[in-house]
Amino acid sequence: MSDIHSDAVSKVQSAILNDDYSAVADLPLPESYQGMVVRADEVDMFEGLQTKEKDPRKSLHLQDVPTPELGPGEAIVAVMASAINYNTVWTSIFEPVSTFSFLKRYGRSSSLAAKHDQPYHVVGSDLSGVVLRTGPGVTRWKAGDEVVAHCLSVELEDPQGHDDTMMDPQQRIWGFETNFGGLAELALVKSNQLMPKPAHLTWEEAAAPGLVNATAYRQLVSHHGANMKQGDTVLIWGASGGLGGYATQYALNGGAIPVCVVSSPEKAEICRAMGAELIIDRSAEGYEFWRDGEQQPAEWKRFGSKIRELTGGDDIDIVFEHPGRETFGASVYVTRRGGIITTCASTSGYMHEYDNRYLWMTLKRIIGSHFANYRESWEANRLIAKGAIHPTLSRVYPLAETGQAANDVHHNLHQGKVGVLCLAPEEGLGVRDQQLREQHLEAINRFRNR
Repeated sequence: MSDIHSDAVSKVQSAILNDDYSAVADLPLPESYQGMVVRADEVDMFEGLQTKEKDPRKSLHLQDVPTPELGPGEAIVAVMASAINYNTVWTSIFEPVSTFSFLKRYGRSSSLAAKHDQPYHVVGSDLSGVVLRTGPGVTRWKAGDEVVAHCLSVELEDPQGHDDTMMDPQQRIWGFETNFGGLAELALVKSNQLMPKPAHLTWEEAAAPGLVNATAYRQLVSHHGANMKQGDTVLIWGASGGLGGYATQYALNGGAIPVCVVSSPEKAEICRAMGAELIIDRSAEGYEFWRDGEQQPAEWKRFGSKIRELTGGDDIDIVFEHPGRETFGASVYVTRRGGIITTCASTSGYMHEYDNRYLWMTLKRIIGSHFANYRESWEANRLIAKGAIHPTLSRVYPLAETGQAANDVHHNLHQGKVGVLCLAPEEGLGVRDQQLREQHLEAINRFRNR
């Protein structure tokens, strides 16, 4: 934590670290706090540079920000830990557009939302922490509750949102399309973003699953996504990573057969430790899906032959797609007749190209998937809390080094999620259930030591 944080924040931190949660409600709400921000006057700082040349360490700043006014249905949370997602990278390099356009649009939508339109954007779409205050109308949560937050922010004033909240016209991703995100000492959330913190996890472990775990659940398991069933053969790109690592676990737990695509022997070992048997190291195989700006169908066919070699002749029922432009043509090609490509993120580029003959003539389907609704997020978090799904956390940084953490993700230097300590002064704190903790550590040690 920064040396210039407020005395009020220090008192909150001390109460939480001493488990004096009864005192949390009586402490004054800090007037300001330290948050990791991008600044509106720097949106052109990377102009003329290629995407990979843009450096989050230059654009992300730790600074004092005023504590936002607490409105109806909202909560302010003392953030013990957070994590890096690719949307933090996008925000930090101002791609595909500056997120200040999101904040301005949201700010115009209502008097309650106007506070989000600021010349700074506090980023971050994950957190674990302790509720400090709740606004009018909040009855389920109270000061002192240990929580994690999912990143779906909705107004729920439109009928379209009441069957699936992801269809709400006012649906936004907190900390990306809203302000006051989780990479900070405090955060502002809707109360219906909150879920119980898994008792056997540390603060940093509990913060890691939020966005990616729920995204993987909806994309692969939910009826809104691929509706995966037992026996399905599932191609998972980046299968050891922050998103793919959860997809691999869901496939294995759900009786499916994952075909894990990774980029190194080390990442292949992580997949084997999770229990996966069918693994393709794309670097070792030397696949070149693009050459001189053109896709290479011969490489799609070579990739498909490798899949059939591993599966005993089976094609792919479901593709768990998130790299986007680099892999999408191959994904469409290798999917079986009538199969499904579920897609989100597009971390290698969002202008996809594929040969439509392999989609329309063989009746395949592309399903767009974007995060998850509250029910899906709750179910995904429940599986974490029961020890059925394990967080994939590769490294933890202090809040002041968020720029370096985001740079790691930007350049794919991580294996699993990258965590960030906020008010937690060190790793390993926050465990409440020691028995389940021991089982969790046994599983994690298998992942690490195989």
